[in-house]
This record gives sequence, C-alpha cells and structure tokens, in this order.
Amino acid sequence: MHQLAVYDMDKTITYAPTWTKFLVATARAESPWRLLFLPVAAIAGVGYGLRVVSRPRLKEIAQRLLLGGRMPEATATRAAARFAEQLDRSGIYRGARDQIAADRAAGYRIVMATASYGFYAEAIAARLGFDDVIATGVVREGGTIRAKIAGENCYGPAKLTMIEAWLADHGMARTDSVVRFYSDHASDAPTLEWADVGIAVNPHPPLRTMAALRGWAVEDWAR
Repeated sequence: MHQLAVYDMDKTITYAPTWTKFLVATARAESPWRLLFLPVAAIAGVGYGLRVVSRPRLKEIAQRLLLGGRMPEATATRAAARFAEQLDRSGIYRGARDQIAADRAAGYRIVMATASYGFYAEAIAARLGFDDVIATGVVREGGTIRAKIAGENCYGPAKLTMIEAWLADHGMARTDSVVRFYSDHASDAPTLEWADVGIAVNPHPPLRTMAALRGWAVEDWAR
C-alpha cells in the first residue's frame, strides 16, 4: 500500500496566502519600478470579486504587471529561493511542521498540492521536506517563465483531477493507496471527500461547518 500525506499550502501550512507576497517581494528585489502597477493589480482583484475576471486570469494579469510578461528562469529561481527562505524563517505554522514530521515518521510520502505556481512553491516545499509537488504550471519558453498558466489552475475540482493524474503518472492505483489530505478551505471539498482521511486545518467558517456535517477532523495549527 502507498501511504500519502497531501497538504494544501496557503493558509494550511503558511500563515497567509503567498502569491501576492511573492509578487511584491520579487518586484521589490528585481524591478522596484513595477510596484507602480500595484493599484492596477488591485483593480483586477476587484474584477475577480465582481466575477468579471476569472481566478486563473487574475493570476496571469498580476504576474504580467509585477514580474513582467517573460521572466528569465534564472531570475525566477533566485526569487523563489529567496522567498522560500524568508517564509521558512517566519511564515510557517509550527503545527504544520510537527504534522509533516509525524507523517514522515509514520512512513507517509509527503506531497504538496497547491493552487500556487510550482515555480516558487517547489522551493518552499523543498525547505519543508516535501517529497513531491502538485501545483499550477506556468508556460516556459526560451529560458523564460511567461505570465501564462500551463494547463489547469490547481484549484477546487481541478486539484483533485491533478492529484489523480499524478497518482497515475507515478504508477499508484487509488485502491492501493491510503491518502490523508489537509486543507484550510472549502474549495478543497472534492479532495477532502476523496481522501481516506480528510483534515480541515485552520478552517474558515464554511469549511468548519462542512467538516462538522461530513465528519472530517478539525485541527488548529495556528495555536
């Protein structure tokens, strides 16, 4: 049997969402003048709130504004390592670290499944000792990272689809796997339902209510 412990990232293992923080930190370090576009990115965020801009499109717009339409791979790697170091120092729940260590000690393969872009989430996962990362992909061309999502945004039902594809790619049948899944948000309900053990971590109110109705465990790593 394969034993998998699958973790969402933002607000499950981290104190706060990481994408905007990564964008701002990278723009400040690499191209400070791009911070002038923050108000424009905020307007795009309002468009998302009004449902006239999709979640994937919002990510692409924000990336284009603050990182540029094409970012050299070397710059992205440097930025990801710098951000991961900062986050590891002061942005990770102690409870998340303890649970990752406990799952590893119990023989679980530790997997991150996040809607964040893999090009920076992988650096965070590496510092925390994850074995694998399932994340939103980005188009890569000619040694650059483009402001364009490759494939699906790893969010909601798409996250489950991508986890299932990852299992198949690694030769693991669901019937031969025991899966634990940790998340803070109701958007991950499909994966929480699919897992053998679903754990609502630091849940926002809708997920806390859902967990009570469906019998999922609830943990508070923020304490």
